[in-house]
Amino acid sequence: MSEKEKKEVVVPKEKAVFWLDAYGRWHNEHGMFEHKKIISYFHSSIRKDAEGYYLFQKHDDHTIEKVYFKYEDTALFVFDVKTQNDSEKIRLILNTKDEIPLAPENLFVQNDNLYMEHAGDRIKFIDRAMMKLAHRLKFDQHRYGIELSGKTYDIPIRKS
Repeated sequence: MSEKEKKEVVVPKEKAVFWLDAYGRWHNEHGMFEHKKIISYFHSSIRKDAEGYYLFQKHDDHTIEKVYFKYEDTALFVFDVKTQNDSEKIRLILNTKDEIPLAPENLFVQNDNLYMEHAGDRIKFIDRAMMKLAHRLKFDQHRYGIELSGKTYDIPIRKS
């Protein structure tokens, strides 16, 4: 079956029954999601198009489903941080399970949270990821920085 023959079901975010909070946690009318497999599945299904972020799912009957969802801050989060072979190369593991390089020149602080811009997206570091970078982060007289390979990069503060 060709892509043109596939049926596409689109649910606008106003009709979505779930949302993502400012800490990267999924919720519905009954509260915060608790099942790790469902949470992981939702995060790994996040995609983006011109209309915004949505959850993507293929069904066996050749139906593609796109459910746009609300989020409080951003839809993308750094859930983990890893270094490669004890080098200074740092990789960020996103909630989507994508892995991207840390780009210190794209970091910024806003409302006491650390973010990085990547490919037009705003990605927020959750606390667990911040802890893994804590030994590299510097704070002096209202200025933030990150130390990598003996160099300190300034991290600008953005106003809301």
